[in-house]
Amino acid sequence: MSSSLPAASRLRLSRPDWLASPKVFRTEVLAGLVVALALIPEAISFSIIAGVDPAVGLFASFTMAVVISIVGGRKAMISAATGAMALVIAPLNHQYGLGYLIGAVILGGLMQIVMGAVGVAKLMRFVPRSVMVGFVNALAILIFMAQIPEMRDVPWAVYPLVVAGLALMVFFPKITTVVPAPLVSIVTLTVITVAAGIAVPNVGDKGELPSSLPIPGLPDMPLTLDALTTIAPYAFAFALVGLMESLMTAKLVDDITDTHSNKTRESIGQGVANVITGFFGGMGGCAMIGQTMINVKTSGARTRLSTFLSGVFLMILVVVFGPVVSTIPMAALVAVMILVAFATFDWHSVHPKTLRRMPLGETVVMTVTVVVVVATHNLAIGVIVGCITAMVIFAKRVARLAEVSGVVDPDGNQVVYAVTGELFFASSNDLVYQFNYRDDPDDVVIDLTDAHIWDASSVAALDAIETKYATRGKKVTIIGLNKVSAEMHDKLAGQLTAGH
Repeated sequence: MSSSLPAASRLRLSRPDWLASPKVFRTEVLAGLVVALALIPEAISFSIIAGVDPAVGLFASFTMAVVISIVGGRKAMISAATGAMALVIAPLNHQYGLGYLIGAVILGGLMQIVMGAVGVAKLMRFVPRSVMVGFVNALAILIFMAQIPEMRDVPWAVYPLVVAGLALMVFFPKITTVVPAPLVSIVTLTVITVAAGIAVPNVGDKGELPSSLPIPGLPDMPLTLDALTTIAPYAFAFALVGLMESLMTAKLVDDITDTHSNKTRESIGQGVANVITGFFGGMGGCAMIGQTMINVKTSGARTRLSTFLSGVFLMILVVVFGPVVSTIPMAALVAVMILVAFATFDWHSVHPKTLRRMPLGETVVMTVTVVVVVATHNLAIGVIVGCITAMVIFAKRVARLAEVSGVVDPDGNQVVYAVTGELFFASSNDLVYQFNYRDDPDDVVIDLTDAHIWDASSVAALDAIETKYATRGKKVTIIGLNKVSAEMHDKLAGQLTAGH
């Protein structure tokens, strides 16, 4: 009797979270279907960017979604073929062909596995909140900008269809949330355009859909050192951009769902997914912020099932129901993505009250991140520039916190300088000019009780101070060093100038 209870408990604990209730299961299934519908035109568009057949992008989206749903570290996040990854490897395909592109995807995946294993994901802790907000806002702008070409030089009927789609998604949830509003919008607009014979651009105009499942194979490229050195730079860029976008997206989903994800597992999982995708002839990929927002924010998905089914439904839709899917008007998908862009943007961050309260440096970092991302259409570059800007502003801010105050003994034989703050390359540069070398008495004490030495620049500054006093025949005594500062000072003092 006592042994059966733990077994039942273990059975309950091992039950997948998507089986928690019929409502959860329904939400996950429908969310996967909506994402799959949105993935099709995007995957085809990214294939065109990379200069490959639409099937290459569609196969990549299928394998990435299915594999990452199993090995990834962030539940409900969607990974598939992306524009950023397509831009990275497009030059390789144009110059050397598809075989080299697939080879770079596989090698890039292997690099991601290694990076994940050595702890690259831990670097995410150094991404400031202002960069994260800028990343999200830039992403929303890019999602919206990507829809503009679909509304340019098109039949007039496209515009009322987009408006109708937006209206359906805004007002339908007030009636019921049983079925995701984006799915209702897509189905409704498709039925209207087909039944009324309205001639507007549709998914079929983006390219021919594949009629069979992908088959595994080796990339068509020579396995030589010369070939590996050719693809290595592209593979490295592919690995870095993919991990950065995936980890930033995972952090965003963490914030939205109030749950924590395993970033190391996600990093390794992205690599595994890209390796498998490469062997199946796909162009690789990473986390997709737009589709992830559809899945998590718009459809309310929270488990791995929605990610898995988005890939499965994608293949079923293009292989089995290709002719039907081809009739979906692009206006319906544009409406979905516009709503996603609106929901993704952090409107609170640009509210006048928020801007007045926020330190100027934080606003500058956010703005720089947004401008760089929108200008380059590259999220990775924007995040890097944003982080560098934040570091510079932080260094300037902290550098001002290092202060020096001197007190001369009543008898005039000794002066004690109290140094407070953090001593590093930015703050220590001005440290040398804080002392009165000419007029101070012969006995000089520098008290570092309320300071901390962080780098060699600070030790070099202290050496320079001692040297300036020594040339005037004055003795310097440094006191109050904490353990870490004392170890660094003892190790480097007198060793940082020429001749040592």
